Amino acid sequence: MADDKPTIYSIPVQRAFADALAAGLIARYADGALGLAQGLIVLPSNRARSAVHAAFVRAGGSGLLMPRLAVIGDADLDESVALALDPIDESDAIPPAIDALKRRLMLAGLIEKHNPAGEEPITGAAAFQLAEGLGRVIDQLHYEEVAPARLADIESALGDLAGHWQASWRRLSLLVDQWPGLLAATGHIDRADRRNHLLARVSRGWRVAPPARFVVAAGVTTAAPAIARLLRTVADLAEGMVVLPGLDLDMAGEEWDALGPVKADPEKSHERPLETHPQYHLKLLLGRMGVSRGEVQSWDATSPFDGPDARAPFTSLLFAPAAYTARWQQAGDLRPGIAGVSAAVFGDDGQEAQGIALMMRHALETPARTVALVTPDRALAARVAAALARWDIAVDDSAGQPLGQTPPGALLLALAEFAAAFDPVRLVALLGHPLVRAGEGRLGWLDQVRRLDLVLRGPGLVPGWDGVTMRIAERAADAKARGHGAATLIGDWWADVAAGLGAALAPFAAGAPAPPSVLLGALQAALGWLTGEGAWTGHAGRALSEIFDRWSLAKGEGPALVAPADFPAMLTDLLSGESVRPPYGGHPRLFIWGLLEARLQRADVMILGGLDEGRWPQQQSPDPWLAPGIRRMLGLAAPERQQGAAAHDFAGAFAAREVVVTRAMRSGGDPAVASRFWLRLAALAGDLPEARVGSKSVAALAAALDVPPGPIAPALMPQPQPPADARPGQISVTGVDLLAKDPYAFYAGRILRLSVLDPLRAGPDPRWLGTRVHAFLEDWQRAGATPEALEAELARLLDDPALDALARAFWFPRIEPALRWAAERVWAARADGREPVATEVTGVHELDGIRLTGKADRIDRLADGSLAIVDYKTGATPSGSAAFDGLDNQLGLLGLLAEMGKVDGVAAGPINALEYWSLKADRAKGIDGSIAPTHGSRRKLKTAEEAVARAYDAFAELTAAYLLGDGVFAPGDNAKRFTDYDQLMRRDEWFGRGGDAP
Repeated sequence: MADDKPTIYSIPVQRAFADALAAGLIARYADGALGLAQGLIVLPSNRARSAVHAAFVRAGGSGLLMPRLAVIGDADLDESVALALDPIDESDAIPPAIDALKRRLMLAGLIEKHNPAGEEPITGAAAFQLAEGLGRVIDQLHYEEVAPARLADIESALGDLAGHWQASWRRLSLLVDQWPGLLAATGHIDRADRRNHLLARVSRGWRVAPPARFVVAAGVTTAAPAIARLLRTVADLAEGMVVLPGLDLDMAGEEWDALGPVKADPEKSHERPLETHPQYHLKLLLGRMGVSRGEVQSWDATSPFDGPDARAPFTSLLFAPAAYTARWQQAGDLRPGIAGVSAAVFGDDGQEAQGIALMMRHALETPARTVALVTPDRALAARVAAALARWDIAVDDSAGQPLGQTPPGALLLALAEFAAAFDPVRLVALLGHPLVRAGEGRLGWLDQVRRLDLVLRGPGLVPGWDGVTMRIAERAADAKARGHGAATLIGDWWADVAAGLGAALAPFAAGAPAPPSVLLGALQAALGWLTGEGAWTGHAGRALSEIFDRWSLAKGEGPALVAPADFPAMLTDLLSGESVRPPYGGHPRLFIWGLLEARLQRADVMILGGLDEGRWPQQQSPDPWLAPGIRRMLGLAAPERQQGAAAHDFAGAFAAREVVVTRAMRSGGDPAVASRFWLRLAALAGDLPEARVGSKSVAALAAALDVPPGPIAPALMPQPQPPADARPGQISVTGVDLLAKDPYAFYAGRILRLSVLDPLRAGPDPRWLGTRVHAFLEDWQRAGATPEALEAELARLLDDPALDALARAFWFPRIEPALRWAAERVWAARADGREPVATEVTGVHELDGIRLTGKADRIDRLADGSLAIVDYKTGATPSGSAAFDGLDNQLGLLGLLAEMGKVDGVAAGPINALEYWSLKADRAKGIDGSIAPTHGSRRKLKTAEEAVARAYDAFAELTAAYLLGDGVFAPGDNAKRFTDYDQLMRRDEWFGRGGDAP
């Protein structure tokens, strides 16, 4: 050991840490071919190891033998720690660390089994989710070396906590007591505990027998006691040194003291450290090493990638504790400290991504120039990568992508959600996933999926596999009746899908809670049926396969039973915590770094993106197990310490030579608040120069990307005038009304044959419900229209499998009184000699060279032999003047057909009544239904005869103008309302300018 004070350095924040470290070590130890190769550098993470390796390559010139690099950070605790630092003595073997997934499953099972008396049990997916937080608590206790016995010391303080915290504490105490024995039975120990043992053994070994080679601990800022002891051991070695990143050696002593104590004093529990400050965790680390800040030396070596020296005092001033921000008034000229710093404020996070991509693309115009986006916002990182793809520029997001967002992970989650709740939207999305049937037969498979998509569209689909089979059979029968036999081919394909996929997912279809391993096995079998080996290939596929293997090795650990509906949440939670980092292969001069990946690295241009509160620093989730007060009493890190680490990361990136800070006025569609870092920067430095691309504002360019380059001449109101041979020679009675109200809609639907594609859904909509009511009344009439038949049909309607729970609960209680009202009206009319003679009958006749067709809901024969035409309405009925105005001709034309004897099965006769029966309750009037005739003493049309004549006149006028003539199918007054063809007619470009109708 060295006899003098410990050897500790700090590389100033404006220096490029990895390059300055490499330059300094080369100057010290490259005294021959093996000078550096005999040394060891201890680093905090694998990313830091890559950065230092690259720095040595850059600084090595013609080449050199590098020192060994070992990783000891929190994110990389494995056997490489001991193997790289010191050989393992077999007599001092440390038990292996338990697999993280197995531990979580075991903790979930423990939570499920052990619930304090009087507390609501926690089971299934909820236990699995809470197990993650419990694991973090156990790890933090290991990190801070808090003995479980300490938990009993704070029982007396529980009375000051809210009831839910007391309940959490009682459950936590029980679990922490139970966990060590349960873990010991497996022959494993916690990963964090094993890290402590490994580092303690290395510390002991080096104190007894110091290594002959030099040892450097560089960039390590974790203040865990085990790491602090190892760093102190390294600092005391004769050939050892500790190199810290960005320790502020020039901070005034009173400010340093204001950061608070590094060790809690029970007598001063009111004193709370300033853990949000970027220097606090370094102060804590030095305190646990037993080193004062005055013993730390400044690293002399520099690199070509360093920022300006004036940036360091500016950054220190920027993060001055609140009590010392008065120094800002006496700061003097700050311009040297912000030289090379610019800012950009965008309208929303989409424009922010576009602007950042523009700056990164522009940087490539300068040879050898590098640029890095640093952001904790993974959504922003993904948007920037997508925006760069428009120029065919691939950039790696080194922070990785959650496994659940990769193609295999997304397929697994989609499969789980579909299995838990059968839904046509999920079914079509699942079968069309890019990994499903990838390869030679993919195109044929997609053809069948598209056919299935069309078959499943529209309401009234009975949920489940049988419902899809029934719908396919119905459509196949319809197609066969029309002579389209090929349409039945999908039935054979669907039978294979239902047999293969349905059998694999049988545990979900049962609906009963099942062991998680059973549900996972069902998903694995289904993935195999859908993709073969496709779901398990590539980096993401192998990561997903590893999840299945690790779960399998857990051998039934975890919650005893999980409801199928809860299992997708379990998988989503699990996969969101697994990151898949892309293989190297992106652009060599563009980088996207998360905060962990950006530490110790530097690019020529550093873009600090997402500087909105909640994005950087990220919003902290509360600990579900430990109240903040208990955390302080146990000596655990407060959640705010993560904000301090984020501030240190910001300071390190901000100290680069050229920096751009960006934020968005709106994020996720909601107004955003500027980050506390941004607000401090604005308060201290004032308005920063606007970030530019060339000579133009990057914010303005990003906004302009989505704006047309010049004025666009709006479309005129369409005036289609098809030739005579394109105009139909047949029209229905409802088509006449459509032609009268909106000729353009008639043109689009009847001539262009364009129709709205029904959405994929299983629930009934108003149109389907109206059709079902018509079918109800038809079946009742055909069954004799008796009271017994009414009750039977009502029971059938209530039990219709196509009705969802919402329709049964709300729609059926409203429609039942209206149906009973209609039945009573029919029975009352019978007493007066009025008898229904036909229901849902069709009439056809050629009038004036045009074939007219129509379908009557019901036709009654009155006592005098005349006829009444009835149309059922479950929605609004036409206005009283619509028939007179030629806009409501349906009943009049049906009456004309019936009068002429052109309705199937109905003898000709005079028309005496044209009635709309409204099956809609009016609560204000206290009625369950009403009858609205098209004629009457209070109407413009006095008799049914007049109504029939007016309908015929409207028919003749319309057909002469539009079907037999050369009339223009322009949008009618109906365009004042939204229609199905608004986009086709480009309605928004011409309608309502100045508030006027077209």
